[in-house]
Amino acid sequence: MSGGRRAARLPGFPLALGVALSGLSLVVLLPILALALSALKLDGETLRRTAGDPRVLAAVRLSLGTALGGAAGASAAGLLVAWVLVRYRFPLRRLVDAVVDLPFALPTAIAGIALTTLWAPTGWLGRPLAAVGVKVAFTPLGIALALVFLGLPFAVRTLQPVLESLDPEVEDAAASLGARRLETVRRDTSEAPGPRDVTRTTAPMP
Repeated sequence: MSGGRRAARLPGFPLALGVALSGLSLVVLLPILALALSALKLDGETLRRTAGDPRVLAAVRLSLGTALGGAAGASAAGLLVAWVLVRYRFPLRRLVDAVVDLPFALPTAIAGIALTTLWAPTGWLGRPLAAVGVKVAFTPLGIALALVFLGLPFAVRTLQPVLESLDPEVEDAAASLGARRLETVRRDTSEAPGPRDVTRTTAPMP
């Protein structure tokens, strides 16, 4: 039994796992550890004064506010895009499905430069907004839009399998009974079976 388990293990798995964990430690864990150690060196008065500094509080509010807005926007837009890709067939559907993964392929710096160029007062999207007095680039709104751009593919790729597992006939029946589209989507996605349940319900009877 143990020999079968060893044979099923992927070749080079221990080495790949070690390299991955080493890279994770260098890139993520060590900087966090260094930051924590630096904070521990501060005395209580300095730490209290720093935590109450208006600039620190403004930075925390900006970070939490834009992160919350970006997450909400990405979730709503991701649900809409995933619903359209799963439920409708239209020209260039495959192209739209591929473009969703664009933020995965773009480096963060390149994505930031591109978004700044588009939403700047002289950009394609920023010029019409600037004409009515709305500034996007270098504002909290611009940060939230950038977070929506980066988080959209995560929301779409998470919701797509869930929507594909839902039976369209259930949605048609709900619509015939007077349920609104938003209510149907909310109830279907909240009560959708998980991967194990889908496999169990679709498996043939012995």
